Amino acid sequence: MSTDISPTARALRTLEILQARPGTTAEELARRLGVTERAARRYVGILREAGIPVESVRGPHGGYTLGRGLKLPPIVFTQAEALVLVMAVLDGQPAGDDLLGGALGKVIRALPDSVGRQAAALREHAAAAPDRNAARPDPATTSALVAAIAAGRSVVVTYRNEGGNEWTTEVDPWAVVVRHGRWYLLCMSHRAQAVRTYRIDRVRSVEQTSHAFEPPADLDPVRSLEENLGAGWEFPTRVVFDAPIEQVAPWIRGPMGRLEPAGEGCVLVGSTNNPTMYAQEWLAAVSLPFRVEGGPELRAAMATLVARLTAALETLPE
Repeated sequence: MSTDISPTARALRTLEILQARPGTTAEELARRLGVTERAARRYVGILREAGIPVESVRGPHGGYTLGRGLKLPPIVFTQAEALVLVMAVLDGQPAGDDLLGGALGKVIRALPDSVGRQAAALREHAAAAPDRNAARPDPATTSALVAAIAAGRSVVVTYRNEGGNEWTTEVDPWAVVVRHGRWYLLCMSHRAQAVRTYRIDRVRSVEQTSHAFEPPADLDPVRSLEENLGAGWEFPTRVVFDAPIEQVAPWIRGPMGRLEPAGEGCVLVGSTNNPTMYAQEWLAAVSLPFRVEGGPELRAAMATLVARLTAALETLPE
């Protein structure tokens, strides 16, 4: 049996099946959902708990039927709202996602002809280049984390970092933040007793615990994420700029560290697991003078980059 779909998603699929085929039996429902009959009955229970009247009739001609009192509210989009929705989907996931494409197709088909025609044309004829930095996480993993945040319960996560190292730890999930096409979990690590940021696409499993937590009352998830993206990695970094912080800030990405005023200039303090990338991709793109004061790993990576660029300018033999 498949196990990669969330209970909420299967409950909604159950509702869709019962709307289309009144009188569906538990056996038929289980087969369509790809689960056991016991699980199918559980999804019917979820619908009932949500206030949806699902009636059951016993006997050879029985099955589940939606009650007469059920009336789903219509979803009405203006033309501008429909086009913005299509544009947002194309921008977030340009191609290659059958699940998202199918969902968008259902929305377009449900629109009035005058609105749906333009939305369908936009979807068919517009193309979006994928963001090379984007990394879409598993929806079930994301849903599990969001559910834990809403319930105020800590979770045990298994995480695999960029280098392939994997570990399991308990964290208090404070917020899910989407930043430049990447989804992050902002959390308090029980093991480190410090704020941590995890890429959700690298979270391998999530298990909610019974341990309750309260996030900081003044929590600003976006600001906290920016402050912590460049902290807690293996190799320390320290880069000094003579320019004022306002001039330097537009060149600095969150994972590079934290900018602090220093005299008439500023200093960038952070850490990294990849000094070579930090030097060659991040610092090399900064169009302002700077000095790499630390750590030794970043200085060595920058020296290697400088030597390679210098060699590229050596005088050609006559």
